[in-house]
Amino acid sequence: MHMSKSIRLSEEAYERLAAHKRGDETFSEVVLRLAGERSLLDIAGVLSDEEADALRDAVEDRRTRRADDLEETAEHVREA
Repeated sequence: MHMSKSIRLSEEAYERLAAHKRGDETFSEVVLRLAGERSLLDIAGVLSDEEADALRDAVEDRRTRRADDLEETAEHVREA
């Protein structure tokens, strides 16, 4: 058995929470969904294999550019 707690919300907070409510979802379920950490299972299947590959490549390219930029900055600092 789950214990219940009462909380007070401003009208604005209530309206924002209500706006996130899905179908017959309870407010407790809304709070848990919004406040909870997303698991990998929540996002599994969101991207196609091709999209996942493209995203992975983009992340790797960005990491490489960032490492190159940091090395260039370090080189400038060493020369100064």
